[in-house]
Amino acid sequence: MITIRPLHTIAQQPLAALVLLLQDSVHGGASVGFLAPLTHQEAHDYWQGVAAALGPLLHCWVAEDQSRIIGTVQLALCGKANGRHRGEIQKLMVHSRARGLGIACLLMQEAETAAWAAGCSTLVLDTDSTSVAASLYPKLGWVHAGDIPAYAASPDGSLHTTRNFYKLQGTQ
Repeated sequence: MITIRPLHTIAQQPLAALVLLLQDSVHGGASVGFLAPLTHQEAHDYWQGVAAALGPLLHCWVAEDQSRIIGTVQLALCGKANGRHRGEIQKLMVHSRARGLGIACLLMQEAETAAWAAGCSTLVLDTDSTSVAASLYPKLGWVHAGDIPAYAASPDGSLHTTRNFYKLQGTQ
């Protein structure tokens, strides 16, 4: 059974499992901000930073199957006075062995529900325009806002087009 839990509620934060998830995603071609090969130390440092930053403006959830982490997503809320109504979905990852089971949808639902509860009325996210996620988000009610060519580097270092999406509270 798949469970979704906030990262901060896990007593001993599972950095080792999160490191493996991040490496699996990057080495599988996911554009989540890292280049391949992603070392254990780089991934560990990243997750330590996330754990330290969790709080009112950064939230993270993990998907677990029998206490094994198989996915994660983050919600970054805007702390600026003119942006407190918005948030950004970041780093949606599902382990390659667990894809196709609806885990990404469960993680997105959790992050969206938390964003609306926190007072957000606008959410944004971006992804590689050729990724599986680019076709998933519209099915979840996200609106394609536009593409930016050569915006981000894929894990292999090649530049790709980034697709931007938004979702307003009360839509799908």
